[in-house]
Amino acid sequence: MHKIIQFLKDWTLPAAITTGTVLYLTFAYIPALDGAARFFNPIFDTIFPFFMAMILFTTFCRVDFHKMRPTAWHWIITVIQVLFVAVNAAIILALNLKGNDLVLAESILCCVIAPGAAAAPVVTAKLGGNLESMTTYTFVSNFITALMVPTVFPVIDKGVDISFVQAFLAILYKVCMVLIVPMAGAYIVKHYMHSLHSKILSIEDLSFYMWGISLSIVTGSTVKYIAHAGTTVSFVLIIAVISLVICLLQFVIGRRVGGFFKSTIESGQGLGQKNTAFAVWIAYTYLTPLCAVGPGCYILWQNAINSLEIYHHRKHSNAGKN
Repeated sequence: MHKIIQFLKDWTLPAAITTGTVLYLTFAYIPALDGAARFFNPIFDTIFPFFMAMILFTTFCRVDFHKMRPTAWHWIITVIQVLFVAVNAAIILALNLKGNDLVLAESILCCVIAPGAAAAPVVTAKLGGNLESMTTYTFVSNFITALMVPTVFPVIDKGVDISFVQAFLAILYKVCMVLIVPMAGAYIVKHYMHSLHSKILSIEDLSFYMWGISLSIVTGSTVKYIAHAGTTVSFVLIIAVISLVICLLQFVIGRRVGGFFKSTIESGQGLGQKNTAFAVWIAYTYLTPLCAVGPGCYILWQNAINSLEIYHHRKHSNAGKN
């Protein structure tokens, strides 16, 4: 039993991805479980945002709020993200893409326009990075995305009928619920509820393992998006491969930029680890459901990379102790 527990601790993310995949396939392809699947689906959809808020609340309890301030790598990574979006939009307009070509380009767009993941500070802390710097960038990134989505989407797709103010406020509302509310709660607990704060800090890697549970839910949803993509297997594979390339490119560029500022971990996670649940939402809300396959695949790739990063960090840490 001890070996099993240790294995799950060491390989939390792959275990979460496997669990989410197996659970979805089990409920999807065993007719006797149809009723249970219909019962649990709206429950998961309802509780997931609250669960993410709790994960971030426990993470923010470890943040030194006085050290939260923008740094040089934040702005460089932001400029790179904006350039990625601009180039993608320019290609769509210049080539007048239609059909599957447009779906592929818009899938890529969802992967690059998405803000830094809300869970990025969790992984950054696990890798020994600067939690305050990563948390600050998460807020910056979400605000920039809130500006870009209503600006870019109506330009590249004339069928997108959204008001800038309406879309901006809708995105800011999501940011507020997922980021600002947990941070406000953590600030109150840290400064005025010291006993509770100490208990939260005493549980090592609490937010990381909670995130592992949420990843199982997200993975199940991702597999559902892919299984019900409504297109050919070959086209889904093309989207999956392209999303892998985009994922690797963003992680590599992020880490290279961070290397100049001694923030390799933070910058890599900032540009590479995306809020794919948000990306799926904007695909469904403003584009077409098929575009959600791109960010759906991206979540699998980025967590595979996160798993390898955590493995190497743990390996080097253990070697240093020996």
